[in-house]
Amino acid sequence: MEESVDAAELQAFLTREFPQVAEDFIVEAVGEECVIRLRVADRHLRPGGTVSGPTMFALADVGIYLAILHRLGPVALAVTTNCSMDFMRKPEAGRDLIAHVRLLKLGRVLAVGDVLIYSEGGTAPVARASMTYSIPPREKPDPAKSDPAKPEAARA
Repeated sequence: MEESVDAAELQAFLTREFPQVAEDFIVEAVGEECVIRLRVADRHLRPGGTVSGPTMFALADVGIYLAILHRLGPVALAVTTNCSMDFMRKPEAGRDLIAHVRLLKLGRVLAVGDVLIYSEGGTAPVARASMTYSIPPREKPDPAKSDPAKPEAARA
């Protein structure tokens, strides 16, 4: 079930499949704990000079997604089914956000993970998220479609 994708492969997947947001995220480390950086820009801020809640949610969501892909390989259709998020401190504008992501359970159809988000250089988390993802079933090869000995009409 597990094939383990490295950080460079995850970054390439993000760039290929999600070009609209790929430049915002950097896969810094993968393993038992994955580390994902969000490059904070003006568009991520809300009035008052803090990083917006939706931006922190996006980091947590992408982080769990990439941690799943690290373990399973590219599963482009895995989707978020639940999220509980606590916003604990004001993240500082002008500092990137760093997510430390751990998968707590990786099953056949569900994955559960935990994310702690820090302002770069900070020691106390600014947010915590617990997320559940649904993993689509892997397609099993259809022997009738791949057997070159069978005529085309028999494979249809």
